[in-house]
Amino acid sequence: AVRSRGRFTRNSVVQPSAADWATVLLAALRRRLAALESAPERAPRLVFFQHDEVMVHAPERHAEAVVAVIRDSAAEARRLVFGDTPVRFPMEAVAVACYADAK
Repeated sequence: AVRSRGRFTRNSVVQPSAADWATVLLAALRRRLAALESAPERAPRLVFFQHDEVMVHAPERHAEAVVAVIRDSAAEARRLVFGDTPVRFPMEAVAVACYADAK
């Protein structure tokens, strides 16, 4: 029982912090994606986010830029939410031709 309370306490601290980080990540990501293309119908778009997954639909020519944008947005979110901390938040970004190929 004591162990369960400890887990609950950790989760009650970690989950809201993770939610704050994710909110800032999404805001930074949307801003950066909009800057990649001036024509809205061709701009990369955030199409899915759940827990630790982000999916962006983009023309192939933007694949490398979108990967960089995701990494930069994650780093910005870490700095804004947690300040200057040595703790790292690994976020792997990969480009695939089909959503089913994403891992």
